[in-house]
Amino acid sequence: MTGPFRLPEHLDPAEPRYRSRFTVEVDGRRIEARGGQTVAAVLMAFGRTSWRISRSGRPRGLFCGTGECFDCLLTVNGVADVRACRREARPGDVIRAQGDEGEVA
Repeated sequence: MTGPFRLPEHLDPAEPRYRSRFTVEVDGRRIEARGGQTVAAVLMAFGRTSWRISRSGRPRGLFCGTGECFDCLLTVNGVADVRACRREARPGDVIRAQGDEGEVA
């Protein structure tokens, strides 16, 4: 390493966007989110480690964190199969857990 670790510019905590706080609804409960967080980050900060049930009945949540595995699918604002790790949370989002077929679990 050639110097102190620095956040990439797009993650600068001094930027007003990342200081903002707002609420989202998760399975009927309102929780706080911060600007720049993905839906997965909001859920993990809230203590949720799974939010989808696979066909085999096993809980699924964040796995790869890069949008490649599809384990973190959920419904956001009525749109099923949204990858929680790739979607930035927005004020007023309505987030719902779902099963493999896209229905609410």
